Amino acid sequence: MNVCSVVGARPQFVKAAVVSRELREVGEEVLVHTGQHYDEELSDVFFDELEIPEPEYNLGVESDTHGRQTAAMIAELEPILEETQPDVLLLYGDTNSTLAGAVIGSKRDVAVAHVEAGLRSYNREMPEEINRILTDHASDVCFAPSKAAVENLADEGITDGVYWTGDVMYDMILEARTRAHDRSGILDDLDLTPGEFVLATVHRASNTDDRSNLESILKGLASSPLPVVFPAHPRTIARLEEYELWNRATDELELVEPQGYLDFVRLLDAAERVATDSGGVQKEAFFLETPCVTLRKETEWTETVECGWNELVGPDEGQIREALDRERGTHSTPQPYGDGVASLRIVGLLQQAFDDDSSPDVEPLPNNLTD
Repeated sequence: MNVCSVVGARPQFVKAAVVSRELREVGEEVLVHTGQHYDEELSDVFFDELEIPEPEYNLGVESDTHGRQTAAMIAELEPILEETQPDVLLLYGDTNSTLAGAVIGSKRDVAVAHVEAGLRSYNREMPEEINRILTDHASDVCFAPSKAAVENLADEGITDGVYWTGDVMYDMILEARTRAHDRSGILDDLDLTPGEFVLATVHRASNTDDRSNLESILKGLASSPLPVVFPAHPRTIARLEEYELWNRATDELELVEPQGYLDFVRLLDAAERVATDSGGVQKEAFFLETPCVTLRKETEWTETVECGWNELVGPDEGQIREALDRERGTHSTPQPYGDGVASLRIVGLLQQAFDDDSSPDVEPLPNNLTD
C-alpha cells in the first residue's frame, strides 16, 4: 500500500502524527507539506514535538488569496502524484491544502480519502465550510469522526465508502496530555497557576479582518475576572497593529508568542476556561474537560455544545463577558468522537481497501451507515 498524505496547517500536523505512525508500520507513505503554515512557530516545532516524519516534499506555498493559494498547491501537487504513483491520497480537515488535494486527486487515477469528513457548520461564508463540502464530494473514502458527521454525509447523498472511525485528535490528545505534563514548563515560564487563568486564541479572518469584531472580542476578553493569556497568531498581531488596538491588547491581556503543541496543550489543560474561534481548540478543550467559549455563532463540533462544554457567543462583547463571568457547571462527559483508536481504524480500513489479504485490527464503530 502506497499512500501520499497532504498536510499544510497545524491541526493537520497533529492529525497526521498519529496516523502516519501507524501507517508506516504497514505500508509506504510519502508526506507532502504544502507550506500553508510556514514559519518555525507554526510548522517546524510541531513536526519536532510530535515526532512526525520529515516531509519528503515541501511545496513552499505561502499566504495568498484563497484562489491563488489553492491553485498554486494544485500545480505543485500534480507532478508529485505523477512521480510517486500512490494508491491513495490521504487528506485531513478543511484547509486550502485539503481542497487542493481533493481537486488534483479527483483528476488523477488515485483514490481520495478524507480524514475528518462530514463536518458541517452550515455557514457557507466560512471558506472552511466550502472546502469540507467539496472535499467530501470528491472523496472515495470518508472517515467521519462522529455519528453526526456520518448523518451529514448521508443527507448529501454520500453513503458509499463512509466509515465512522472516531476522531484522530482524541488519539493524540490522550498521548499529548501526559507528555505535556511531563515535559512542558510553560506554566512556570508564564508564572501561571492551574485554574486561575483564561486561555484565548483568535485567528479566524471573520474576526481578525473586521475591526469592530476584533475590538469587541478584546473588550469582552478584558472584562474577564481572571487574567487572559493570549498566544497571538501572526495575522492577529498584524491586525491589532493596523487597527491601532495593539496598546489596548497588551495593556489588558497577557499576549505571548505562538506556542508549540505540547505547551499549548498544557495551557489548555490548566486553564479555567478557553475563549477561541478555532474549531480544533473547541474539540481539544472538550477532550480535556476545559469549558469553552466560542467566538463564533456556529460550530462544526455540535456535540460539544449539546454536552454543555461549549458556548457559542460570537464576537459579541456582552455575551463574551457573561460567558467568562458565569460559574462553571457540571456536565456529562460522553464520547461522541470514539474511543481513542481512530488512527488504527483508518489505517486498517486503508489496508483492507488497498492491500490484498489484509483486514483491519480494529473494526469501524457500529453506527456508520455502511453497516
